[in-house]
Amino acid sequence: METPLTRLIGVRHPLVQTGMGWVAGPRLVSATANAGALGILASATMTPARLREAIREVRSRTNAPFGVNLRADAADAGDRVRIMIEEGVRVASFALAPSPGLIADLKEAGVVVIPSVGARRHAEKVAAWGADAVIVQGGEGGGHTGDVATTVLLPQVVDAVDIPVVAAGGFFDGRGLVAALAYGAAGVAMGTRFLLTSDSTVPDAVKARYLAATVRDVTVTRAVDGLPHRMLRTELVEALESSGRARTLLHSVRRAAGFRRLSGLTRRQLVRDGLAMKHGKDLTWGQVLLAANTPMLLRSAMVDGRTDLGVMASGQVAGVIDDLPSCAELVERIMKEAEETQERLRAGG
Repeated sequence: METPLTRLIGVRHPLVQTGMGWVAGPRLVSATANAGALGILASATMTPARLREAIREVRSRTNAPFGVNLRADAADAGDRVRIMIEEGVRVASFALAPSPGLIADLKEAGVVVIPSVGARRHAEKVAAWGADAVIVQGGEGGGHTGDVATTVLLPQVVDAVDIPVVAAGGFFDGRGLVAALAYGAAGVAMGTRFLLTSDSTVPDAVKARYLAATVRDVTVTRAVDGLPHRMLRTELVEALESSGRARTLLHSVRRAAGFRRLSGLTRRQLVRDGLAMKHGKDLTWGQVLLAANTPMLLRSAMVDGRTDLGVMASGQVAGVIDDLPSCAELVERIMKEAEETQERLRAGG
């Protein structure tokens, strides 16, 4: 299936596996790429040295294009961009809008720039700055999210910009892909659906927790870092929601120290990242620290399998997913479903 997205990047199918921290590592990304979709490596939880190793590991497993997700506001964003350029990465994905200068540097090196946005005005801004495409995530999506549904946000963005738009939030099958294309999107991006594959390195016990979830077990909370965050409702989430500021600050300091060791950030860089998150938001310092080290809470679940000590970011689609196919099986299934759906619509049934 050819779309503006597949032509832009050179992948066979208009499907994107999003850059999920502690989940989107070399194994998942290369399996996605080999299946013909765009795999995106999550770099925020890696040191720069580990990022270079991970890129080379993906490259050793596939000849297909893949991307790297970056935090545009990170203190070492420039260093990470330089590594991507040196290693010949095809796509740069951003959770927050990159600066015009960062976009220009990447484009000059031939890297495709695809920021993620949650509002029409943000899409217009990055398009004006030179972004090649944009991922627009509706409120159904996992992790940090907004409150506007994909079915409302997507057509707004499609009508507002002249670059390819990739729809995210609520997608898991071929019917959703066709629906997104009907709205004018060039493809769909999925996180939870790729997390729940046999190629994902997430521990089996954690995957089982996702598979057992109903749509009512997926919630949006501000208790983790002061920002709307969609995740599975767990005992930890309930405890954080009922904790006072003093207890939250104590937990935050401990986790921040752990994340600093794992990420290689200095204390000054960690504080700088926290200040960037606090800017323009009514956050307590406990929430700022949590925002800066939310990756540690994710790691506890996604790497260590501690569902009692970690958080599990999740799209609402977790409530309708009940199997663990390989990436190859998943992509083949979605594309077959999409073709059958299109044929049925053409036949009037």
